[in-house]
Amino acid sequence: MNMFSRCGRIGILLLTVLTLGVCEHRAQVPLGFTALFNGVNLEGWRGGETHDPRVLASMSPADREAQLAKWNASLVALKNGQPHWRVEGGELINDGEGGYATTVKDYGDFELMLDWKITAGTDSGIYLRGVPQIQIWDSNMPDPKGHGYAKGSGGLWNNAKTSPGRDPLVKADRPIGEWNHFRVLMVGSRVSVWLNGVLVVDHAILENYYDAKQPVEKRRPILARGPIQLQTHGGETRWRNIVLREIDSEEACRILSTRGRSGFESVFNGRDLEGWAGAKEAVSVRDGGLVWEKGKGGVLYWNRDLTDFQARLLFKLPPAGNNGLAIRYSGTGNAAYDGMCELQILDQDYEKHRGPIDPRQQHGSVYGMIAAARGYQHPIGEWNFQEVTVTGPRIRVELNGTVILDGDVSKIDLTQVLQKKAHPGKDNAHGYFGFAGHNDPVEFKDILVKSL
Repeated sequence: MNMFSRCGRIGILLLTVLTLGVCEHRAQVPLGFTALFNGVNLEGWRGGETHDPRVLASMSPADREAQLAKWNASLVALKNGQPHWRVEGGELINDGEGGYATTVKDYGDFELMLDWKITAGTDSGIYLRGVPQIQIWDSNMPDPKGHGYAKGSGGLWNNAKTSPGRDPLVKADRPIGEWNHFRVLMVGSRVSVWLNGVLVVDHAILENYYDAKQPVEKRRPILARGPIQLQTHGGETRWRNIVLREIDSEEACRILSTRGRSGFESVFNGRDLEGWAGAKEAVSVRDGGLVWEKGKGGVLYWNRDLTDFQARLLFKLPPAGNNGLAIRYSGTGNAAYDGMCELQILDQDYEKHRGPIDPRQQHGSVYGMIAAARGYQHPIGEWNFQEVTVTGPRIRVELNGTVILDGDVSKIDLTQVLQKKAHPGKDNAHGYFGFAGHNDPVEFKDILVKSL
């Protein structure tokens, strides 16, 4: 839906005001990219501000349209006879006031490139999926509050102070008044930023600013899709050559799989089940992967006892597919109860096929005990990347670059678990890692483990 259909006359006003006095400009768009800014007007953009995308989505249609109209009006509001946002010579210019230029379209995984230039004293930034922000600012400003201006631009400044990516790895800003270039790679919640060709953020998780004051166990990850916003305040910012390339699931898995592989050991050779024990008869090895046989169950596990560890793998589900990851499995019994736990591997649309389930049964959940966030799987028939980290009683699950669960099983009240079942293995300090099959042809490959 474009800006005209959303906002009617306000959209027409926005394009009209921003086109006055414009010189025709068409920057060359790299192969595979799409221009988000056409160099002429703000077609494809709307207004916005620091506002939780979940709240906007939850509004009634009438309230949402009213909010969008208000934001659009702030873009074209005049100061000294000019709108806060204008286009001149192929450059998008903001005077440091008004709302934020926000893409009408939402994006998932992407590569974004753009140029920016600021004046002295400017504080600006880029919101990813509506979440603040990749920081842009004058590194020479006085810093009485210790914000970190001198460290330069490019950091994920709204992350917690101790979080990776909060501050740039190095300072790579060019002098005030010169153009700077960003390249941004976003896969799931993981963000990498290059400023003027220098890596300043390396696969850091962009934290959900809107949940920052919630207790850790109640914080939600950022949404799987959302808009890109150009935020400015405090001084003039100029933008140009804003282009984006959407990333598909195959490339996303490849990017995530190659990140930080040091210390990981491949535990499946892609040819046979050497080194594995348990329900070997329930799986086949095909095309370098493990394929669970339809109608067969049981636990297949890597035959090495583990305490704290990380596991990485790719999985692919059929419709309503069901499997699980056995964590600190004892070698006998049911992985969900006799092991520390079973982490669900489940079609996130399972309920459409087979009926309602408890939230603690959905994909990534500690089965029956801790619910994972939902909505981060790739479509059925495509591969998904998953990483599991087990440290003491704590389990962290990252799906396709987004942390969907981070919980402590030692804090679980067993009187409140699903079906009130006993979990004799919940406090296992060690055990095996493997798969808990449930009769569906789920596929796994690229299985790696690292002891911690």
